[in-house]
Amino acid sequence: MTILPSMDRKYRRSPRIPFLPRKDDDREPLEAGFDGASFSGAVFNLSTTVVGAGIMALPAAVKQLGMIPGLIMIVLGSMLTEASIGMILRFTRASKAATYSGLVGDAFGGAGRTLLQVCIVVNNLGMLVVYMIIVGDVLSGTWSGEVRHSGVIEEWFGQRWWTTRSSLLLLTTLLVFAPLISFKRVDSLRYTSALSVGLAIVFVIITAGVAIIKLMDGSIGMPRLMPKLDDQASFWKLFTTIPILVTAYICHHNIHPIENELKEPSQMKSITRTSLALCSSVYIATSFFGFLLFGDQTLDDVLANFDGDLKIPYGSLLNDVVRVSYGIHLMLVFPIVFFSLRLNVDGLLFPYALPIAFDNKRFFSVTAALMGIIFMGSNFVPSIWDAFQFTGATAAISVGFIFPAAIALRDVHGIATKNDRFVSWLMIVLAVSSSTMALSSDFYSIFSSNKEAGS
Repeated sequence: MTILPSMDRKYRRSPRIPFLPRKDDDREPLEAGFDGASFSGAVFNLSTTVVGAGIMALPAAVKQLGMIPGLIMIVLGSMLTEASIGMILRFTRASKAATYSGLVGDAFGGAGRTLLQVCIVVNNLGMLVVYMIIVGDVLSGTWSGEVRHSGVIEEWFGQRWWTTRSSLLLLTTLLVFAPLISFKRVDSLRYTSALSVGLAIVFVIITAGVAIIKLMDGSIGMPRLMPKLDDQASFWKLFTTIPILVTAYICHHNIHPIENELKEPSQMKSITRTSLALCSSVYIATSFFGFLLFGDQTLDDVLANFDGDLKIPYGSLLNDVVRVSYGIHLMLVFPIVFFSLRLNVDGLLFPYALPIAFDNKRFFSVTAALMGIIFMGSNFVPSIWDAFQFTGATAAISVGFIFPAAIALRDVHGIATKNDRFVSWLMIVLAVSSSTMALSSDFYSIFSSNKEAGS
């Protein structure tokens, strides 16, 4: 029998026990005949975790930075993400932890474990609220100032009691979200994840096609290549894009659940590299063609740009296809992000209990409570840009960069290299400085807006 470290014995649910038993555990698997997840299934699940709603805010981020710096930042974000995940995987093997929180607990004790879980909960709750906001915008419409942007269901069937925002979100929750979040294995979502990635690619293809057609007929010009700096405020606003770019790559909270279900856990590094290559390609194409198509009229949520007249044949049909396909994409991303949210909430509330998958009552109680919170939150967040800036500048940066770097610098198992330490300090300096500047810029914008409103 393996003796756990003393810190782990304090928890019946130790960091070596995953959300579900690994296929080589002594316990019987929950699904008969499950022989481990495949390489392709893991790539799709990880890619779906990455390509969520962040893709819609990237063209606006590139608008702020200019085309060249914006695309460079997207590539750098992918490289730093791969480096941070690589650190997590290496130190996980050294610590023999089976969860991200277990890895942090091995390095920093119970306080570190709890802090990470809080950050993951804040990040994932924020992301899921954003997903539901966008789904509501797509189906029932939204307001931008005094301009009404109609939703596809409202356009098709008119204003009825069941086409209101709250009614459509309630139906989506009961008919789509509830069945998908009831699965107890990440691998059970591999087919919906594949469809989700495919729908994101459909969005990219349509955006690229429309942009090329309009560029060829001369109705749009070349986009701005560098940032537009008119005053001090415009300079500080550049830093508000950093959390958007960081949030776009956050998938660290699902690394361990996906790895724990693999037939060959040693493939996780290749899975990560393949997934990030796919996602960064989608991000670059979306940002390039989205900014090329809409220029300085690119909205914070580029999806809102697709409810106007594209001034091309079948433009109205393409608008509907883009909005519906991406709305469905987000519905399919939702359960992947919810999976790790539920795991970490349960770890915070019931740290001494057995894994949540073995307690159906607790599983469905936590699931129902979280869905209620997300449903309520989606009715009070003013815009996705606000949500991305807050979660990106705080929890997402911590989960994606600060914690992996801190684990490498702590190096309780003595495996860190000089390159690890250099990259770790680089990530911490970039994360803390960009987070501080982004939050300062947000507060400056809020203060300036209130001052202008008062005058």
